[in-house]
Amino acid sequence: QLAHELALIEKLALAGYFLIVWDIMRFARRKGILCQGRGSAANSAACYCLGITAVDPIRLGLLFERFLSEERTEAPDIDIDFAHREREDVLQYVYEKYGRDHAAMVCEQITYRGRSAVRDAARVLGFSVEQADALATLSDRFSAKSTADALRETGGPSIVERAGLDPNDRRVRALADVVEGLHQIPRHRSIHVGGFVLTHEPLHEIVPIEPASMPGRTVIQWEKDDLDPVGLVKIDLLGLGILTLMQDCMLYIRQTRGVTIDLALLDMTDQSVYDDLCAADTIGVFQVESRAQMNTLPRLKPRCFYDLVVEIALIRPGPIQGEMVHPYLRRKNGEEAVEYLHPSLEPILKRTLGVPLFQEQGMQVAIAAAGFTPGEADMLRKAMGHKRSRERMAAICQKMLDGMAANGIAPADAQRIFNQINGFADYGFPESHAASFALLVYASAYLKHYYAPEFTAAILNAQPMGFYAPGTLVEDARRHGVEVRPVDLTRSAWHATLETDSGVRLQNAPAVRLGVRSVRGLGATARDKLEAALREGPFMSVDDVVQRAGLDRRALRHLAEAGAFDGLLAHEPDLRKRRAALWAVLDAARGDAGPLAPRRRLGVDVAPVPAMTPVELTEADYRMTGISLAGHPMSHVRSVLEPNGVRSARDLLQNGRDGETVATAGLVICRQRPGTAKGFVFLTLEDETGLINVVVTPQRFERQALLISRTPLLLVRGVLQVEQTVVNVRAKQFRALEAAVGAEFAKRHDFH
Repeated sequence: QLAHELALIEKLALAGYFLIVWDIMRFARRKGILCQGRGSAANSAACYCLGITAVDPIRLGLLFERFLSEERTEAPDIDIDFAHREREDVLQYVYEKYGRDHAAMVCEQITYRGRSAVRDAARVLGFSVEQADALATLSDRFSAKSTADALRETGGPSIVERAGLDPNDRRVRALADVVEGLHQIPRHRSIHVGGFVLTHEPLHEIVPIEPASMPGRTVIQWEKDDLDPVGLVKIDLLGLGILTLMQDCMLYIRQTRGVTIDLALLDMTDQSVYDDLCAADTIGVFQVESRAQMNTLPRLKPRCFYDLVVEIALIRPGPIQGEMVHPYLRRKNGEEAVEYLHPSLEPILKRTLGVPLFQEQGMQVAIAAAGFTPGEADMLRKAMGHKRSRERMAAICQKMLDGMAANGIAPADAQRIFNQINGFADYGFPESHAASFALLVYASAYLKHYYAPEFTAAILNAQPMGFYAPGTLVEDARRHGVEVRPVDLTRSAWHATLETDSGVRLQNAPAVRLGVRSVRGLGATARDKLEAALREGPFMSVDDVVQRAGLDRRALRHLAEAGAFDGLLAHEPDLRKRRAALWAVLDAARGDAGPLAPRRRLGVDVAPVPAMTPVELTEADYRMTGISLAGHPMSHVRSVLEPNGVRSARDLLQNGRDGETVATAGLVICRQRPGTAKGFVFLTLEDETGLINVVVTPQRFERQALLISRTPLLLVRGVLQVEQTVVNVRAKQFRALEAAVGAEFAKRHDFH
């Protein structure tokens, strides 16, 4: 295989390209930056031997021609992920090594979608920000044209009426026309997520270059799809948060436990790790922490590495629209016989139980079933991966159907085969890409299972990343037995740290100390001042913090309200410490106002401030940090909800029966309306016991869209759906829970 690949690389004069990528990877590894190649490059044994990719393509039987072939007219595409915190170091290395005359990033034209079109059109027509927000909440995420059509609807309560606007207002009637006119029009130019162009001749002789808004970046004025016709070669240098997390986690493990983890030597058959994955215990785990993935894992029951490869590819728009998900799961669980629509498909689809999941399989099916040449299959592959691929797929539809008919495949079967392949027009995965990501899925699940405190500290320090806010990550860690300690200026660093009480490495797990960075409203300036002050020694009193840190009153107040001064007020009762700290901070910051108004020193004769209630502590925690160790917001209303039959997430998950009518409530931490879900909306509610998923029909959502989209605490009544260990509530009624517990300050993943 290597001889075949090297001969082709030499024939296509691409050796220099591979060595440039190898050099970039070498630089990152010398700097201790975790990195991994992915995408179609993982089909190449040469890339594997150079250390560019981590997947053995021979062992997995991957198709090299998906990456490189003589029929391809464009250069190979190598994507490299770097720990996102240090990615800029890699980019600047490329700029410095090759010079800005020969290296630049690719641009990207951002076009109008439904919500952006509505917001801009509403602003131009003089609507208020609140009205524009209401309209955007109710608009189609993807299409400005669909949003314009919805704005014109007259039957039933329209978007306009639900947003509180008058349909007869002349501006409202004009809004739909303006929004439709913006459909797919470029809105602004941005930097491509990671595309880098390198040339031998000066770049400015080929393409216009401009400085980017981000310091230290230059960008060409062409998109990635404009590069191939002029022979420009692109390398994608991408930032990936999970690599930052894993890099930090392994460092913490080495520091606290004296254990060195080598990801290349992990036991990929550890059934304890697969137990967690089968139970969908995957909050914080790469790629499999979303609602859809967590609903699929207990059904797929992954027990080996290739099961994870399939899991990564399965929950994608392509397989969902191609109706591949449920047939695969039924076959995996022995509920449906493995069948092939035509005998020629069996060698191609046997590993995925007769269901095409990967782009490589799409190419092979077209060749075997429709008689496509490799060149035509390559055209199909490009159509499957292109962001405007629906039109391109339609253009070759008839050719594929005719080819299958010529090979004796019945018209109905041929249409089903084409429908499955056509699903890839919405981003089906290359098998090599799925395999590369599966390595990170397993590694992150392994680290979470065996080193939960280190994993928790690392994921908090890698924020923002992933699917869940820090509050949810901390709640999950505590359910897994991790001790999480509050922000404390006498102990906390800027980032989350790990504490072993004896100060030496222990076999027992360390505790996680929240970092000062978790307090909202503190930026880089506050960080620099605090770290400079701490280099002189630990803080000894409130006055010491005020004098040495030099923070402004706003920052000091935020720290006091977050409880960061509690460790300096040992003489105060716990529930009174924050208010006492606030008074002490304001007094110390005020200082003497002159000889006639000296500062009045607070002492024991000062009237004590009233104690805070547990509810007030939780409210302050969520307002200032989004993380509460004083109790989840739902824990404070449980005594009212329980007598009224409102059940906890844990109760529903452990004792719920399929088909029973239930009521549950929680903090809304996620709202999703995927383009593949036919208008269904999915909510994730969190309470003090765990998470519960809620399914909302399009009709129900349309009736209560603003309530569902904006209310932080929801009470839901509906019918429980239990399939194996997957539990969902199919919602029938919604009510807002009114409770001053800080829920409105919680971060959430809304319609991303």
